[in-house]
Amino acid sequence: MVTSKLINRTLFFGDNLDILRDRIPDESFDLIYLDPPFNSNRSYNVIFKEGMQDSPAQIQAFDDSWHWTEEAKRTFDSLVTGVDLAVSDLMLAFEKILGHNDILAYLSMMTIRLLELHRVLKPTGSVYLHCDPTASHYLKIVMDEVFGKRNFRNEIIWLYKGRELAHKRYSRKHDTIFFYTKSDKYSFYWKDIAEPLEETSRKALARYKDEKGYFILRYKKGGGFAPLEKEGADTYRQYLPQGVPPRDWYYADYARKSEQLGYPTQKPEALLERIIKASSPEGGWVLDPFCGCGTTPAVAERLKRNWIGIDISTLAVNLVKHRLISQFNLGLKDLNVDGLPRDMNGAKELFHRDPFEYEYWALDKVNAVPAKSKRKGKMRGADKGVDGVIVFYKDKSGDDWLYGRAVVQVKGGAVQRKDIAALRGDIEREKADSGVFISLEKPTKPMFEEAVEAGHFTTPLTGKKEFPKIQLLTVDELLEGKPPVLPAGLIKNYFKEAKASEYESEKDNQKGLDI
Repeated sequence: MVTSKLINRTLFFGDNLDILRDRIPDESFDLIYLDPPFNSNRSYNVIFKEGMQDSPAQIQAFDDSWHWTEEAKRTFDSLVTGVDLAVSDLMLAFEKILGHNDILAYLSMMTIRLLELHRVLKPTGSVYLHCDPTASHYLKIVMDEVFGKRNFRNEIIWLYKGRELAHKRYSRKHDTIFFYTKSDKYSFYWKDIAEPLEETSRKALARYKDEKGYFILRYKKGGGFAPLEKEGADTYRQYLPQGVPPRDWYYADYARKSEQLGYPTQKPEALLERIIKASSPEGGWVLDPFCGCGTTPAVAERLKRNWIGIDISTLAVNLVKHRLISQFNLGLKDLNVDGLPRDMNGAKELFHRDPFEYEYWALDKVNAVPAKSKRKGKMRGADKGVDGVIVFYKDKSGDDWLYGRAVVQVKGGAVQRKDIAALRGDIEREKADSGVFISLEKPTKPMFEEAVEAGHFTTPLTGKKEFPKIQLLTVDELLEGKPPVLPAGLIKNYFKEAKASEYESEKDNQKGLDI
């Protein structure tokens, strides 16, 4: 049951199916763009900066594989026994063709979400589903059923650069975007967006050029072509348009360097700009239920649309938050981040639901970069037993900064003195300057005593000022905004930043591709 009114600039953390069902009213959005996992059985990492250095830390963000589990079976059964008989027949047909396997699990997951997306789309709204050949042929059938074959508008091809190497196949150079509307061709919102006509195309189509552009000389009577030397009262100059109607293919390479955030499936802002301009009015509502690193919210913000983004990864939600704050000079109060803990009950609930997401949330509260990819059991470097690292300025040698490090441990269950002793060992092993211990439970008196025994440290930049070697922080204190006590000049953002710079034009994106 829907319980909330939409707030613009909202990031939801959680399963988009639950959020759509519980939080999003009917007919709310002018435009939905989704770039869901493709079921290609790949794992994706978010890339962080380690201080201001070039050595990246890769932390697994998500795994796009889906498996035939009890949950998948329940989802499939709910579709088969639901009130939509056509969808039921479709799923039974998929079951007969495919059997009970990962692809049926993926199609069940997508179908039940597409039904909810249809519900929250306005009657005048549009939906764009981004996919690759892994499952696009199946998804097209699902989209035909959910949104209606008559409401299919385009199969759009996104062209991009890529490696030219391929083993016994053609090099892959494109993805597919299915464009559907909720209503017939006379009712949905659409704004023509002129695409630039290439210089070479203008030269081929027109014979002459002046200060206004390329033109063809025509006779007023009959409309035939005339040579330039015949120009006079009986002729006129017909100029070529600066742009052409949008085509069902579009060239925009992977995200520009100024946009790149190290997120695996990041799409270029130019691609989203084209979609948002064409299919949503200024001030309209845009939804991305798999928002990843936040390209859709970022472009919607720039184009003065209201937007909602949803992601199941704490890492992704934090990445989008940092991206928008840095790119648009927003404050935390300007963003509504929903689903992450706001009190102790929320923190405990997150810990019991998913300890990894709880850990990533706590690390972000102290501005620490995660130190390892626990989901696959792989350590990064030598950070054994360390959950995160805070980097701060320690000294300066000429024009080069030297950095200090504080290792971080995050606990959700019972804590005791030996945890602090273990942290002291981690600090020594990692040759770190200090350690920060974060816990849900209040530390015991022996734990504080162990921390005091660890002593203090100083840095050349801060002179004789002493900082505790080990600091104990509770989640309660984090929620109150209490930071760890570390040297001034703490590096503020571990995520790679997208620059708030000028954006390339449509002409730049189409460069080298003539009509």
